[in-house]
Amino acid sequence: MNKLTKIGATALAGALVSFSAHAAEWNVSGSASFTLNGYAEGERASTWSQGDSVKISASGTTDSGINVSSYVELDGADATGAFDDKYVSFGTDSLGTVTFWGHGGSGAMGQFDDITPKAYEEVWDIGIQGGGTGNNVDAADSRINGADQDSLFVYASPVVQGAQLIAGFNTTAAAANDMYNDWGVKYSPEMVEGLTLYYAQGTTTAATVDTDESTIGLTYAYGPITVGYQESEADQANSTDDDEIEQYSIAYAVSDNLSVSYGHREYNHNTGDATSDEALTQEDSGFGVSYTMGGLSLGASMNEHENNAGRTETSADFDSYEVTVSFAF
Repeated sequence: MNKLTKIGATALAGALVSFSAHAAEWNVSGSASFTLNGYAEGERASTWSQGDSVKISASGTTDSGINVSSYVELDGADATGAFDDKYVSFGTDSLGTVTFWGHGGSGAMGQFDDITPKAYEEVWDIGIQGGGTGNNVDAADSRINGADQDSLFVYASPVVQGAQLIAGFNTTAAAANDMYNDWGVKYSPEMVEGLTLYYAQGTTTAATVDTDESTIGLTYAYGPITVGYQESEADQANSTDDDEIEQYSIAYAVSDNLSVSYGHREYNHNTGDATSDEALTQEDSGFGVSYTMGGLSLGASMNEHENNAGRTETSADFDSYEVTVSFAF
């Protein structure tokens, strides 16, 4: 009996040693920030908010050469009340990487929804609320970005001759019985330094109506200046309720710490109708600036929004601004 116990303990010790030798080291980092959001000319009250998160990550390689990573962000932002972004990924350098996003993932359309350069946030991203009393809509809701939902699989290929393939798949894209898939290509030709081309397309297959989305764009960097241009569209089957986006921006790196940018975007809601409520062309434009010094970052934007969410009300036209101070530790 004692002999058997000794043999079992020895085997267990060997297993523990083997496991420990391959155990990944977990890393913890954090950030904290406070932000002022508001509107010009007293259109709405300014608001202060706090942002903070703890990021936990680990990565390692199995005996068979598979690279594995895990990541969770403690931020209390999803339905569980505990996590924000979280994923597990696996792959190899030669075959690419598959990532399963439990929350916060983006497929090709989501990753390429706005590739134009910016010093701080996108020109459409800080319009907090606008579009009419009782029918307020966040300016950031007007996007063509596929289905960025939970339980999303994303594949990223190795970069070959400057080209990379990205593909996404989700069986619960927006509601029960929905399915979403997309793919895209990012290409930086070696013969044109500073140029990057983007293309992606995706389809949401739903019980009632299918929607096809696509985007194409480019960025070009020359010295401290980067410019970008992009067009996107969303087409609903058997419907004239289609959307189109055209946007461009320019960013200038004044120094290693300071950057400024200007951007403009036009979102044509429902191209088959140019007069009805929620069918006008939304226009967003503005300036951004960012400054970093060690673990301290400052960011600010001043934007102008017209016909927010395609609506006709006077309150759908407004100016917004945002200032953020953040710390990384």
